[in-house]
Amino acid sequence: MLQDILTSLYERDLTKLKAEIELYVDEADLWKKPGDVPNSAGNLCLHLNGNLQHFFGAVLGGTDYIRDRDAEFTKTGVARDLMLADIDTTGKVIKETLAKLTDEDLAALYPIEVFGHPMTTGWFITHLSTHLTWH
Repeated sequence: MLQDILTSLYERDLTKLKAEIELYVDEADLWKKPGDVPNSAGNLCLHLNGNLQHFFGAVLGGTDYIRDRDAEFTKTGVARDLMLADIDTTGKVIKETLAKLTDEDLAALYPIEVFGHPMTTGWFITHLSTHLTWH
């Protein structure tokens, strides 16, 4: 049941992320940080894709994704089409991974300690959903 709820939430929020990235008429604006904004929209998109591809894809799904977290916040000039394709890939990885998780998997400890303490897989992937929505 949680898997179905999370699938719906991730689809909703990745669709919204994609729509927001598409709103930028000038791709160069994706990399601007107006005022006191610490991260550009482009960098937040890279970060969200990297975060989810790592924690869902590599850790839970066994993909070969290798995360470069620093680049998520420093890289610029990535083409919008590539970022949109990455959002689609991220959504596919999440959906496939969630479909494979059992209730027992959700109740088990997440394979790595992300915040310096153990937590269940269900708790952590719910946290990841709120992290996506927050950004």
